[in-house]
Amino acid sequence: MEATRPRKVISTGNNELDKKMGGGIPAKSLSLVEGQADAGKSVLTQQLVWGSLRSGLSAMVFTTENTVKSLVSQMQSLNLDILDYLLLSKLRVYPLDAKKTRRSLSSGLMPLLSMCANKGIDLAVVDSITYYVTHASIEEVLTFFEDCKVLCGQGMSIICVAHSYAFDENVMVRLGAMCDAHLRMRIETMGSKMIKIMEVAKVRGAEMNTGNIVSFDVEPGLGIRVIPYSKARA
Repeated sequence: MEATRPRKVISTGNNELDKKMGGGIPAKSLSLVEGQADAGKSVLTQQLVWGSLRSGLSAMVFTTENTVKSLVSQMQSLNLDILDYLLLSKLRVYPLDAKKTRRSLSSGLMPLLSMCANKGIDLAVVDSITYYVTHASIEEVLTFFEDCKVLCGQGMSIICVAHSYAFDENVMVRLGAMCDAHLRMRIETMGSKMIKIMEVAKVRGAEMNTGNIVSFDVEPGLGIRVIPYSKARA
């Protein structure tokens, strides 16, 4: 009998965190990571990039938040050293200037994602799409996500990061239904502590049951440390 091939997933490289997401996000998924400012959206996404690279996948990061140098430095501070992957071209980082991409989802971002698909990139990340979404019509936003779904159907995984305020409630519901994975991030004050919370709203095709709520700290030199939600609330 032929051995079953291991299923490709977008992994954080953190077993505890992956379990909360049902074993990791299945490959060829369209994912939306949204939430408050400073709630850990970029840190979680960087962890997903790191885990994917370690599992042998290639990645492209489009960032409005960092330069190549600052992204490398930021990830190194979390014990996620991506320098070798950059040198080996397994990871490419593309800083985005919204003005140069004409602030447009359709004519600015979509050609870049299509380029990734043509190059055979396994994972494309846009951190973040907030500025583009706030300058787009509802129809353009929905069309952008529909086009991303087409690219995922061709074999690429895509993660879009955004602030929650960029979408009204009706659009958010529609995007949540459209995406294969939907992760909501927020901050809660518990006593004297500020705790980052990830709500796993959806992971379609997950191998295991997903943990609805994950609380975590971000520790310099260590990265994400999962805290039991009941303990965090104690």
